[in-house]
Amino acid sequence: MTVTQCSTPKFTAIIAMLALSACSHGVKKGEPGDSGTPAARDEPINRKVFAFNEGVDHAILRPVARGYSHLGQPVRNGVRNFAQNLQEPVVFANDVLQANFLRSLNTAGRFIVNSTVGVVGIFDVANHWGMPHHSDDLGQTFGVWGMGPGHTVELPVFGSSNVRDTFGRILTLGLNGLGDNSDTVGDIQLAGTAVGIVDGRSRALPFTDKLEQSPDYYAALRDAAAARRIALVEDGREGSVHSTVPRSDGRAATGLPVNP
Repeated sequence: MTVTQCSTPKFTAIIAMLALSACSHGVKKGEPGDSGTPAARDEPINRKVFAFNEGVDHAILRPVARGYSHLGQPVRNGVRNFAQNLQEPVVFANDVLQANFLRSLNTAGRFIVNSTVGVVGIFDVANHWGMPHHSDDLGQTFGVWGMGPGHTVELPVFGSSNVRDTFGRILTLGLNGLGDNSDTVGDIQLAGTAVGIVDGRSRALPFTDKLEQSPDYYAALRDAAAARRIALVEDGREGSVHSTVPRSDGRAATGLPVNP
């Protein structure tokens, strides 16, 4: 696998999200569904994308997640720990950008301990040693420094987001594309992403099964994701070292909260 081949999926994802973000502004005043606000104008498009995401979820993700949920708890813990460990460098970078330096030391310690004593992150030894995991991303960092979320953007596959977090995701993917794209690193990152998606979707099953009974499933998921993002931004501003609320945008490839 060449560097170009390894980078292609990342840049494809970037282009897809940029296209959708542009589409979210494509309904002009006077067209059906317009009530004078960006959120109202974008909702018909968001609902169409949500319908696609729901189809993918029902056809692929949910059956795989239900099968995965029957694996033993130690196996699932190992999968979750491995996926989290691969994300620690991103968490560390955002800790620093948020000026949460004590948190950044905690994150660096977690990555070193779990990558070595924890056998490439399969065992969360750091948590037992008083270094709990927390979630950080670039959208959260922008929020910590005062950037508002903007209106809702339903991303294909990635699910419910907003303008700020979409921009953060695109920028993160772009920066990752500039890093080490060797065969080994690329394969490990791909594996970590895949298992993280399945594990997250599995943990979200009880929550989404309940929300699916809501009169408006799209609105219920959108509001739940928005509430999680607000909580994460507030947690980043606080900057204390403790386990935080789970990522709201982790509806394992369809926007569902990973760990309700």
